[in-house]
Amino acid sequence: MSLHFHCNPDGTTTGRNEATGFTVTHAEEEEVKRQLYEDAGWAYTPPPPPVPPGFHRFALVHDEFEHTGFADERYAGLRARPPEGCVPVDWGSFALKCERPGKTLLDAVAGTVAEVRREHGLVMNSLGVEKPQEWFDADHQNGYAAEIVAHLVLMATDRARRLGYGRKDLVRLLGAAGLE
Repeated sequence: MSLHFHCNPDGTTTGRNEATGFTVTHAEEEEVKRQLYEDAGWAYTPPPPPVPPGFHRFALVHDEFEHTGFADERYAGLRARPPEGCVPVDWGSFALKCERPGKTLLDAVAGTVAEVRREHGLVMNSLGVEKPQEWFDADHQNGYAAEIVAHLVLMATDRARRLGYGRKDLVRLLGAAGLE
């Protein structure tokens, strides 16, 4: 079953359930989603309320090739004493769901990653984004597009470290790519 969503030029959202042919257009994107889920026979969970100003909601995942799982002993301290505003969750791997302060989403993610590394010796290396090539909400610094950027940077950092590259190598590459 496949659900498709499209943002229209007039600000409305259109959704279509390919399996049933059901199509709906509405001014509220969540109402379109709710109706499509209902048509598909899926449970709909409304989004959580917005975070307070200056806070950001995100997930951090310790994504390992060896797949150790949530209960691994390395996570005992982090499960017992997660950073303020974060809750440990089992996503088949160890993850933290967080609502943390920061000027931007990337600032909040960076501060949380640094705290986990400093306090627990663990580098959280993913935001759990499954399809980073799908780009949405690219009109500001704190939406889904920012989550994708943070996810890709953390993932690239982890992979670079495993290959023996250091900070200078990555900074050189970012500079060569034109990041100012």
